[in-house]
Amino acid sequence: MAGLLDGKALAARLQTELTAEVQTLQTQVGRPPGLAVLMVGDNPASAAYVRNKEQACARVGIASFGSHLPANTPQVELEQRIEQLNHDDRIDGILVQLPLPNHLDAVRLLNQIDPDKDADGLHPTNLGRLVRGEPGLRSCTPAGVMELLNAYQLDPKGKHAVVMGRSILVGKPLALMLLAADATVTIAHSRTPDLAAVTRSADILVAAVGVPHLVTPEMVKPGAIVVDVGINRVATETGSKLVGDVQFDTVQSLASWITPVPGGIGPMTVTMLLHNTVWSYRQRHSIG
Repeated sequence: MAGLLDGKALAARLQTELTAEVQTLQTQVGRPPGLAVLMVGDNPASAAYVRNKEQACARVGIASFGSHLPANTPQVELEQRIEQLNHDDRIDGILVQLPLPNHLDAVRLLNQIDPDKDADGLHPTNLGRLVRGEPGLRSCTPAGVMELLNAYQLDPKGKHAVVMGRSILVGKPLALMLLAADATVTIAHSRTPDLAAVTRSADILVAAVGVPHLVTPEMVKPGAIVVDVGINRVATETGSKLVGDVQFDTVQSLASWITPVPGGIGPMTVTMLLHNTVWSYRQRHSIG
């Protein structure tokens, strides 16, 4: 039976450490770190994520500046708000909650954020820093995966890592992070022929495709480390529940380590958002 990679417990420990760090830094700087979250519309999942992030900020002592805007907010208004936040000295991190309503150009908005306040690590400048191996803000979910592997002393060095999914949010940056950790990396996706043959070769298998229960035991090498990034809401007889991209109950008996859903990567994503905000706060005030 695979050991559980408990992201919830690790996130709680890291947030406790961040709380102490923020208390110390605040006495030097004279203000807490600040995170601004822009949410447009009333997507229930987005609202829940934003609420979770605001509560996490409160726990560690980060000032939260939330803007919840109507779904018909025009592009130009959002661009003006981002520009104001770029120049607001109280703000160290800016986050635009995705997805956005269809009439908005998400890429243009994300690219407008000051790269040094890019709490989600998605600005081209920060992705370029990742490619070059330079310090910078890192995409939160991939950074959370790496932090979890590190906490359990699961070194990717010399391992074959297969990342299922090629999104700019998870798949691509995670592949780069694993490569930087000396793994041999394969990115698999919807056009990969004989997907199961590719995934069965993985010492570390990461599922980040958003398809419930896609990964079956036939796709997993015995003893592999399985990281499930998927968070999918599926209907049940009594309502609904969250499940991952991996068939947890059947794959758990095959893998050496596995992340649960919920309680795996989700809490780590929020924690790395807080970490990024504090990192930016340190950089802006030249605190090593």
